[in-house]
Amino acid sequence: MADGIFAGLKVIDCASWIAGPAAATILSDFGAEVIKIEPPGAGDPWRASAAVPGKVTDYWWQLTSRNKRSLAIDLKHPEGLGVLRRLIATTDVFITNFPLPVRERLKIAAADLLAINPRLVYGSITAYGEAGEEAARTGFDATAYWARTGLMDMVRATPETEPVRSMPGMGDHPTATALYAAIVTALYRRERTGVGGVAQTSLLQNGLWANGCFVQNRLFGEHVRHRPPRTDTPSALANHYRCRDGRWFLMALHNEARQLASFLKAIDAEHLAQDERFATQPARRANHKVLTEILDGIFARRDLAEWKPILEAAGVTFGAVFTVDEAADDPQSREIGALVPFADGAGLTVSSPFHIDGATKVAPRRAPAVGQHSEAVLRDAGYSADEIGRLKTLGVLPQ
Repeated sequence: MADGIFAGLKVIDCASWIAGPAAATILSDFGAEVIKIEPPGAGDPWRASAAVPGKVTDYWWQLTSRNKRSLAIDLKHPEGLGVLRRLIATTDVFITNFPLPVRERLKIAAADLLAINPRLVYGSITAYGEAGEEAARTGFDATAYWARTGLMDMVRATPETEPVRSMPGMGDHPTATALYAAIVTALYRRERTGVGGVAQTSLLQNGLWANGCFVQNRLFGEHVRHRPPRTDTPSALANHYRCRDGRWFLMALHNEARQLASFLKAIDAEHLAQDERFATQPARRANHKVLTEILDGIFARRDLAEWKPILEAAGVTFGAVFTVDEAADDPQSREIGALVPFADGAGLTVSSPFHIDGATKVAPRRAPAVGQHSEAVLRDAGYSADEIGRLKTLGVLPQ
């Protein structure tokens, strides 16, 4: 029996790519038993995705499918659907991102499965939601979360530069956290009522939530212009600067009344406080371009490693612009349990982004091969050796 808050909770991950499966991964981090259903052969298409062109690895697969058992069945075969429906009877959470018409055709829509098991929490994730003309449209986080919601248009170095492409999973992972939250909320309701139901979210809605500040401005009738270049930012004290070694950091000095004096002293620029162009906050706003140019010159005199202790000692809120190499080797991330070792001790993985007091997460186990646990899962569900053999003969299970 697994340990953890969700020990004994049975989850079927009948989804693909990232957002749906990652929600199941979070449940597994806290002890849930997760069965990953994927087609025989190649399995989930996310397996074949590669971060390095020309190099197929399973790095991303290890992140998204750790702790799970893989059941490879052909859901296009009536007997394969029969296996799924039999498993549903004793399942607590079912997660899918199948397009809505596909769910209807396979008869695995919420109404179909809740009729089998009214206590089931049906975790549903779509690109554009489950109502309206676009409910059946397919999409990825790059298209529905990033491009559709204004985020892609707004995140530019200057208004003239082309829109920026999103990073892999950049919208999927926060959307997975939202689906996890919906599922846990539905489980809490089930504890009170005994009834399951649908817990759903979409990439579109999560993208709007991420871009909520600007979208809310527009909802109140305000025009939202593209963000200006860094040389024309409204406050020179909330800007990013390049150091002598070419490294950048982002400074967020928002409490100017309390922090300005110590900041100027730390960078040997106390005289700027006496300059009428910068003596008050309105003056600094009016002369932000000039102040940015002055600070550019000051920060270009030292390397980032020299500026970090100076700014820290002055109490300035800032963040160095890390490379991926640095983020993957960040001691602070290890200290807080954001980067954790695999159970076999070989390498690290990115953990789910929260902790519960008194609860220890499951040590992450390696992601499964396609169908690695098919027979074991079916035996646990009460299938006999003859039944399993018949499913193999029919091609529902791999031989």
